[in-house]
Amino acid sequence: MPKEMEEVGKVFKALADPNRRKVLDLLYANNGQPLSALCEQLDMQRQSASQHIDILIDANLVTVVWKGREKLHFINPVPIHEVYERWVRKFEQNRLGFLHDLKAQLEGENNGKT
Repeated sequence: MPKEMEEVGKVFKALADPNRRKVLDLLYANNGQPLSALCEQLDMQRQSASQHIDILIDANLVTVVWKGREKLHFINPVPIHEVYERWVRKFEQNRLGFLHDLKAQLEGENNGKT
């Protein structure tokens, strides 16, 4: 398998898990957090959080910077942007917007919200 495809596979694998997406959301909201702060917000043990973060690091979605004895985690949006450029951007913006609006309208009707 070409290296580029392997790296993209790691990104998709990392994004497939809701806990890892939550880590990315937490870092987006407050970049540069230590593991202890992330664990508190994830409601999981340190070992579990570390395993999820290691997958994000392996996919290059999170980078680590040491500040003294503290290990800080930062989001790296570049791999997500590369996925966007390759698989999302090629679709027309207005067509996607129309489909999104239609989906929202239909879901609203099904839930009695319209």
